[in-house]
Amino acid sequence: MAEEHVRSFAVIVAGTDEEYQSSVLSGIMDAAKTEQVNASVFASFGGVLENPLCDIGEYNIYRLANFRKFDGAILLTNTIIDPMVRAQVIQGVQQAGIPAVVLDDSSIPDFHNIRIDNEKAMREVTEHVITVHGAKTINYISGPLENPEANSRYLAFLDVMAAHGMKAAQERIYFGDFRPTSGKAAAEAFLRSGLPLPDAVICANDAMALEAVSVLKQNGIRVPEDVIVTGFDNTYYARYHNPSLTTVARPLYDVGQQAVRMLVRILNGEPCEKTVTLESHMVLQGSCGCVSDNDCDFRQYREDTYDLIKRNRTDVSLFNRMTSALAGTETTEDNVRTLTKFMQELGCEECSICLCDRWQSAFRGGENAEAVPVYGYTEEMSAPYVRTEYGTGSIESFRSEDMFPVEPDDPGSTSFFLPLHFRERCIGYYIITNGDFPIRSMLCHSFMLGISHSFENIRKLVHLNNAIRELDRLYVLDPLCGIYNRNGFIRLADQLFRQCQRTGDTLMISFIDMDGLKYVNDNYGHDEGDFALRQLAEVISECCGSTMTCARFGGDEFIAIGSGMTQDDAARFEKAFFDTLRETNAIIAKPYRLDASIGSYLTAVEPDMKLFTLIAQADQAMYEQKKRKNISRYLRRD
Repeated sequence: MAEEHVRSFAVIVAGTDEEYQSSVLSGIMDAAKTEQVNASVFASFGGVLENPLCDIGEYNIYRLANFRKFDGAILLTNTIIDPMVRAQVIQGVQQAGIPAVVLDDSSIPDFHNIRIDNEKAMREVTEHVITVHGAKTINYISGPLENPEANSRYLAFLDVMAAHGMKAAQERIYFGDFRPTSGKAAAEAFLRSGLPLPDAVICANDAMALEAVSVLKQNGIRVPEDVIVTGFDNTYYARYHNPSLTTVARPLYDVGQQAVRMLVRILNGEPCEKTVTLESHMVLQGSCGCVSDNDCDFRQYREDTYDLIKRNRTDVSLFNRMTSALAGTETTEDNVRTLTKFMQELGCEECSICLCDRWQSAFRGGENAEAVPVYGYTEEMSAPYVRTEYGTGSIESFRSEDMFPVEPDDPGSTSFFLPLHFRERCIGYYIITNGDFPIRSMLCHSFMLGISHSFENIRKLVHLNNAIRELDRLYVLDPLCGIYNRNGFIRLADQLFRQCQRTGDTLMISFIDMDGLKYVNDNYGHDEGDFALRQLAEVISECCGSTMTCARFGGDEFIAIGSGMTQDDAARFEKAFFDTLRETNAIIAKPYRLDASIGSYLTAVEPDMKLFTLIAQADQAMYEQKKRKNISRYLRRD
């Protein structure tokens, strides 16, 4: 009997730890469990760090979403600041041909839309500030107008202003990005402008409003006595701020639940309205002076605040312990082994770490650099850590188009896909299944960055060690002849010398000096002289075999060393050298003859001997041979 297909939905979102997103996602998670469908949440933190390269790395997670493998999609594209990224996500869903529910965006006729009446609520707030509080001069802090919600709130504000015959002066409007930093920047810009203080500052969301209040307070401006400030969203911090923020409450949890249920009805063939509108309502609080902050439920506030502080302390402790432990890892295996200890504390049923193929490749340059992904993921992935209900293990290889190394068994599961990257460079991603850490913890992004940086540190260590090995190789090798140089020889010879001192073995040093190099250079050029040096090095290396080690000691001088040798061994080595030299001359057939002088010195190594004294003895033996040879005329080949 075939297994029953479990429906699965893709969810696209940015900034899971913000109250809007976490409220909607909570509704999605609970509805997925109730409806027995699986949700895969592809989440980024793009636009948070004000670093375009980091944004590329964050937004890359959306490229992992293989929409063709899903039955439907829920798009919180209103949380994505970058319009091009939003467009790419929408195009991907459209090409997959699956039904989709988008939140607060009526610009895509293909998709169903669940919207909250932003316009009505913003009209109420603006109308309240004008008619009840008599505001004549109003500043406005907007979200980005390419965002549908920001646009609808801004237009509602303008309509009410126009209806009252009031001008929305351009210098009193600031276009931000919904983040707290925009509220701070807007308030500072208003104060720098030199314009008289406004009667009110209306903000498109609570996060910007709270930061604006903070800047005003720092400059001695009281809220609401000197300036009224309003927000939008009725977040936790807005409710418990002093003064509490006049704002707009929205049914965000219900939005998430309805999105899941709407997709289920569409897939069941049930009739569904193309657009569903949920109501929001104005919440009057202390920042406009309508409600005393004494009306706050302080018992609930204390309970909520205690829970928040407790969770944050737990998460900070976990993050600090993890960061400290990861700082001591030097290999991928150590890094993953360390991470497994801490990921078990995230409070999820299942989790995985998924890495791109060749993720350790060089960032720029290098033979494998073209394989390092920036946009998208490698076809083959590995999962060095996979924890499921059946235990912990690893998956050597799986296809990125499958997204999961191991899919959850139980229907009603929610999995968060979070990016691992260093700046724009993709390292991989990790998956948290059936855990609320990404939506409840303010440190989720910090965890992601910490884990990403730990893998980047490993990558750098790998390449640093490779570079050190290569530098060491270059330090001890002669680049022309491919054998040891003086540095390499001294390092190895010193070890052999000390060994012979301990064991009492003999040490043999042969010093070899090429004859006639100047003649070759002067008559045939330095390239030919280099060729002759390389040929001589090959002859010496061949004669040394596995029992001796040779090096180019400098210029046209070479040296060989071995232990446990006898006088007969020394004689055989010199004979083999001259025999091989004659054979080489016959093979290369040059108009000159390779020739060299050699001198060997053999001795037992006494405790008071010095290595360089023995080298000098071998050099002297070679010099004596050179004097005996008739080198006044260099023989030419007939």
